[in-house]
Amino acid sequence: MKVIFLADVKGKGKKGEIKEMPTGYAQNFLIKKNLAKEATAQAIGELRGKQKSEEKAHAELVAEAQSIKAKLAEEATLVEFTEKVGPDGRTFGSITSKKIAEELQKQFGIKIDKRHIKVDSPIRSIGLIDVPVKIYQDIAGVIRLRVKEG
Repeated sequence: MKVIFLADVKGKGKKGEIKEMPTGYAQNFLIKKNLAKEATAQAIGELRGKQKSEEKAHAELVAEAQSIKAKLAEEATLVEFTEKVGPDGRTFGSITSKKIAEELQKQFGIKIDKRHIKVDSPIRSIGLIDVPVKIYQDIAGVIRLRVKEG
């Protein structure tokens, strides 16, 4: 019996795969536990449609990520922070990934999740700083910051 897996089943198949399974195993285990459904023509058509829409959505996200990366690479995209500075040259308070994400949104309208901004330790110095950011899966960029005394 051909089945379409609705979830990953260890040793049998992954979600979205169409495989031939023993009828008893398919009916009594896989289908009963909603791990798979029978591969009818209609079900296969639905699966193909769903896969196409997922591919299209993925392509759109990749294109959007590429455009964000291009915006970040421009010379004009320099996120500016004005912080109070102590006598030793360190800022009062620090610049975290949350602050960077908010300023990027406010200054340039680029929305990036703060969890994707890779700040090893909060920034407490003034000057030009490059901060790596993971935009989407394997697409990464760099946010340039200028921290100045204020």
